[in-house]
Amino acid sequence: MAAKVSVSLDAELVVEVMVLAGVGNPQDAVELVVRDYIARGHRTEARVAERDDWRRAADDVTPPDVQG
Repeated sequence: MAAKVSVSLDAELVVEVMVLAGVGNPQDAVELVVRDYIARGHRTEARVAERDDWRRAADDVTPPDVQG
């Protein structure tokens, strides 16, 4: 079982989250938003890492010697 944390939030904020998420339960709505926020962060980290890997690979390529 996962550990649980209780927080107090402004009621208007929670109602807005419920409406935007389309969820009728305040707990579920806030949890959904938090999970989405975390997932977006992981996707961003993956894109940045992929871009950095591409740059490193491009830096490793040495141009051929030109003989004239």
